This record gives sequence, C-alpha cells and structure tokens, in this order.
Amino acid sequence: MKYRDIQLDSQGRLRHFLTIEGLKQQTLIDILDSAENFSTVGTRNVKKVPLLRGKTIANLFFEASTRTRTTFELAAKRLSADVLNLNINTSSTTKGESLLDMLRNLEAMHCDMFVVRHHSSGAAHFFAQHVAPHISIINGGDGSHAHPTQGMLDMFTIRRHKPDFTALRVAIVGDILHSRVARSQIHALNTLGVPEVRAIGPRTLIPAQAESLGVHVYHDMQQGLRDVDVVIMLRLQRERMQGALLPSENEYYRTYGLSPEKLALAKPDAIVMHPGPINRGVEIDSSVADGPQSVILEQVTNGIAVRMAIMAMVLGRPNEEQEAG
Repeated sequence: MKYRDIQLDSQGRLRHFLTIEGLKQQTLIDILDSAENFSTVGTRNVKKVPLLRGKTIANLFFEASTRTRTTFELAAKRLSADVLNLNINTSSTTKGESLLDMLRNLEAMHCDMFVVRHHSSGAAHFFAQHVAPHISIINGGDGSHAHPTQGMLDMFTIRRHKPDFTALRVAIVGDILHSRVARSQIHALNTLGVPEVRAIGPRTLIPAQAESLGVHVYHDMQQGLRDVDVVIMLRLQRERMQGALLPSENEYYRTYGLSPEKLALAKPDAIVMHPGPINRGVEIDSSVADGPQSVILEQVTNGIAVRMAIMAMVLGRPNEEQEAG
C-alpha cells in the first residue's frame, strides 16, 4: 500500500500525515493557509483555541528530540488537547514488549492521535497500518525517510519571505543522503512549483540517481549557490553514517560550510535556513547563523503553527481552524 493511499480517507482528506510525497499541491497550500491563521495564537494573552478540547494526543518518540517534541506538545496544548509524552527509554518496549502490544495498550487509553518519531524508516507507516480506525498518526520523523511536518514548516517560513514559489531557486546543502528533512523539503518544493531545486554536497553524501527526486546536483558549492533565493543547510547525520564518508569536519567546513563569502554568491536578499540542531563551524559559520539573512529561529516558531494546522486537519476539522483567526 502506498503512503498516499493510507494517509487519505475516502473523501481525500488527511487521515494520517506520514509523508509529503504524493499529496496534491492544494493540500499543502491548505496546510500553509491554516498555519497562517494559527500563527498569532502564541502572541495572545491566552495562548489557546478550543479546537481539540477533549482529544488526547500521545507523543511516541523512540529517538531523542527537544525541538520537535516540544513544538508538537505546545501545538497540541494550544489546541486545548490533553498530551501524553511517553518516555520510550523507560517504557515496556525496553522490557521486550512488541510495538503492536504497546500500540494496543495505548489504544485502550482512548487516545485520538499518536505522533511517532522512530529511527527506522517506515515506522510511522507501520503504525498507520495497524492502528484502530478512529486514531490518526503523524510522522515526527522516521529514519532517513521523511520528516513531513519539518518540511511543511520550512515551506511556511519560505512563503513568508518569498511568497511566489514559482519564481524561486532553492539550494539544499550537505548530508542529503541521510536526511529525512531534505527528502520532505524536495517533495514539498517540487509540489509547490519551485522551478529549480539544487542539491549541493560531496558525492558520498548525495543519493544515487538524486536527479530522479527532482533536483539539480552540484558538487561545487560556489557554483551551486550562485543566484539562489533560499539556502537550506543540513546537519551532518553522523549517527546514521556507516564508514568514513568524510575526511574531517574541518575539510567539510572548508568545502561545504556556509561562510559569509559563500553566501555572497547567492542573491542579496537570499534567506538562510537550517532545521537544527546546528553544528557551528561545521555546516555554518556563526556569523551567518546569527546574521540578518538567517531565519533559523523563525523556523522554530513557525513549527508550532504548522503542527497546529496539521493536527486540526488530520483530526477531521478542516474548517474549524478559522476559529483561530
């Protein structure tokens, strides 16, 4: 069963949010528009809307995370949902209980949604295949496969600075081979009509047949950055690397790290992004990460509104987000 088949209901609405791949452009635009409505909730005295009151959302994070888990938790609470954070390191799965047994026990607690982050590609899809019909799954990142909510918050951030996707040239730089974020970004950028997406990195960190993903491959960073509107830097995924794919971090920074000199090759109003956490002096110079063209902290803020929008849509209330306006 394909991801796009299982994540849509019979009316074509989101039942799960597992991947951006296969979704229609209008679905992505609906998410971005809904997130725009939610973006002011965090600035209010009472930072809540009642959309998911009475719903229970469980965060199932099998991988360590601060930024993603925290923004999912804040998003759920601002929608007035009850939130359960499961500490997997101390859970019964470490005592031999299977994922399916754990899933059945959580279902018995009458949860409405599971946010799943797992080190294995396809884990969220596995949950979606086996979960009870009334429960929805959101993929919080699975292996090297997909991180769709990160991809959408990046699109939201880009649109706020560069509203016309069809006029953009976007560069994604670094460890694309191991990056679930990059895959989600590429699917989203292509679906939203970006005419040129560039993948920049060493040969050892670019997937084979990368062009089939809809990108133009560059191994020379100076050439790849020339005249781009958006520069997205990626973290080196050393925990997913097998073997010596890089000579050294110093050599990597010299060749593929984003310095002020390299950024000057992009358009003067280009924005700089990074999904975090940042390795300063490896992927990006501090003067760039903290500079006027950086929107890295905006990405974190925008993640709350985007995840609120996705949760509201997935739980079958595509129009009620207007209450947030």
